[in-house]
Amino acid sequence: MKIGVLTGGGDCPGLNAVIRAVVKKAEKGGDSVLGIKGGWAGLMNGLVEPLTDFSVSGILPKGGTILGTSRTNPFKNAEGSQKVMTNFKKYGLDAVIAIGGEDTLGVAKKFCDMGMPVVGVPKTIDNDLTGTDYTFGFDTAVNIVMEAIDRLHSTAEAHHRAMVVEVMGRQTGWIAACAGLAGGADCIVVPEKPFDIDEICKLIKKRHDRGKEFSIIVVAEGAKERGKNGFIAQTSKVDEFGHPQLGGVGAYIAAAIEKKIGIETRVTVLGHVQRGGTPTAYDRVLASRYGLKAVSLVREKKFGRMVALSGINIVDVPLAEAAMKLRQLDMKLFEDTEVFFG
Repeated sequence: MKIGVLTGGGDCPGLNAVIRAVVKKAEKGGDSVLGIKGGWAGLMNGLVEPLTDFSVSGILPKGGTILGTSRTNPFKNAEGSQKVMTNFKKYGLDAVIAIGGEDTLGVAKKFCDMGMPVVGVPKTIDNDLTGTDYTFGFDTAVNIVMEAIDRLHSTAEAHHRAMVVEVMGRQTGWIAACAGLAGGADCIVVPEKPFDIDEICKLIKKRHDRGKEFSIIVVAEGAKERGKNGFIAQTSKVDEFGHPQLGGVGAYIAAAIEKKIGIETRVTVLGHVQRGGTPTAYDRVLASRYGLKAVSLVREKKFGRMVALSGINIVDVPLAEAAMKLRQLDMKLFEDTEVFFG
């Protein structure tokens, strides 16, 4: 059996662990693996290379993906999707393991409906895919943000400043809530709960009035202001799936704090730093288990399925579940974080 494997969407710590696990298990069972380079674009344009045990040696601790990635949408036109189906047959593939988030897996579901045998592996640092308790990459991102908050605490305290930390999270606030709680943030702003700038300023002013002359405010990039529509962004650019390029809400909140209460405020946008670097032990283990399960599903011909974490067990769920809706932040968790505000 020849199995194709691709990584699509944003890069994420743990991708190489999945690839390594797929290759290791496939080879031990007598199957071969073809690496598809650059996500769905690789299968559309014929960019492939054989993967062997030698190919994946030493990649476990590496960030990014040895296959490269893209946000290519082959369904933007009929020609793109047809090229993918043609090359699937041309390279003699028996199945494709697609590793990605909502967009990559949404494309996988469409190809599955067209007759391509596909298995999905959930990947996103945002932890916002339905059907699984956790996605790999999330734990690493939370730890990176937590460490940044720890470092910002010292400079905020030394200069008596408010520090706004903008983190990733387009539609969901999992990173902001978990990293903010772990890092001791004084205020956390998430997409699930529109913010009121006057409430944020009141909270910070109250801290300063009682002698706490610094504040840390963690803001998810997709946070929206109460009573206003749309994202706060510095550009109108969108990707191939129609998602706007976010960034700017942190600066917006920082400027409002200075203007309204006169407290010196600085903003730090962590951006792609959250995606980079070596994955944590948790993400390495989870990603490896996902890769092993994906090969098992291929061998069992359980296509149209996605591997998932349920408790401590690796299970499989319908691929459609991942593309159905985003898994938003549990507001009970957010209520826990609010205890520490101010």
